[in-house]
Amino acid sequence: MTAVASSTRPRHRTQTGTRHEQEIASRLRRASGQLSGVLRMYEDGRYCIDVLDQLAAVRAACDAVGVLILEDHIRACVREAIEAGAADEKVDELVASVRRYLR
Repeated sequence: MTAVASSTRPRHRTQTGTRHEQEIASRLRRASGQLSGVLRMYEDGRYCIDVLDQLAAVRAACDAVGVLILEDHIRACVREAIEAGAADEKVDELVASVRRYLR
């Protein structure tokens, strides 16, 4: 399996099939606020376990957003590639992307 060169990727995501655009943006803003709160907790010298718990909540929020983005990518970009006859290349890109995400 080979990774897809960045020059073959579209510069922007497709809007077709992007079901969760507003939800993703909202969740990312919320996670950003949570992360700022974790920094304040740490700087204020809050109990380490409380900081770690909140950091885990931020990570879970980001993972949930990642799943939504992955779903939209499969429903739009991957589907378009399959319909255009470029399934193998897009599946290779998808598998490589999931592997990077799971690291």
